[in-house]
Amino acid sequence: MKNPMLEVVSLLLEKLLLISKLFSSGAAGEDNGRKRLYEISSFLRGDVLEVPRTHLTHYGIYLGENRVAHLMPDILLALTDDKGRTQKVVSNKRLILGVIVKVASIRVDTVEDFAYGADILVNHLDESLKKKALLNEEVARRAEKLLGMTSYSLLWDNCEHFVTYCRYGTPISPQSDKFCENVKIIIRDQRSVLASAVLGLASIVCMGLASYTTLPAIFIPFFLWMAG
Repeated sequence: MKNPMLEVVSLLLEKLLLISKLFSSGAAGEDNGRKRLYEISSFLRGDVLEVPRTHLTHYGIYLGENRVAHLMPDILLALTDDKGRTQKVVSNKRLILGVIVKVASIRVDTVEDFAYGADILVNHLDESLKKKALLNEEVARRAEKLLGMTSYSLLWDNCEHFVTYCRYGTPISPQSDKFCENVKIIIRDQRSVLASAVLGLASIVCMGLASYTTLPAIFIPFFLWMAG
């Protein structure tokens, strides 16, 4: 049986590595990620489109005519009202900084820009959640009514909450639920307490750090931010 503590720690480390790679990548790399054609004729208005990312999945609602409504964090929304700039495709750097400041919008992009070169699954949530979907036209209309700026939270208000509200009438996020459950398991696990104590002592002895500046300064703010 896998250790949930190790799984979450591994997830966080890989996320940090991914973020560092995204910040070091240039615009040319971002353009290459979108050079792919999709069979948009197979999509119906109101379908949920799903594209896999590293450890995460991005969701959107197909509105027809090669348009997808999806919730995207974007730092530019907090810095400017210039629609000419904010309507451009959200880059990786804009997205990451938008997550940090918790500002986002429900916007419309082409299928190509939404998928960003990844494979697309259609209505996969219907099977995995085993929920009855609303009529496709109602799903699309719900998405269109929500277009515009919105708040953002990785755990409580993300792209999955948006599409599940539109598709099923209830905002839920199995991805967030799984992460929270793993965190609770870690907190309840006595081995995690021991590991924290060992790391704290190692920081003090080997690196000469004061006890009050080691683990609490790193993990407490992080988990408070994630829960916000």
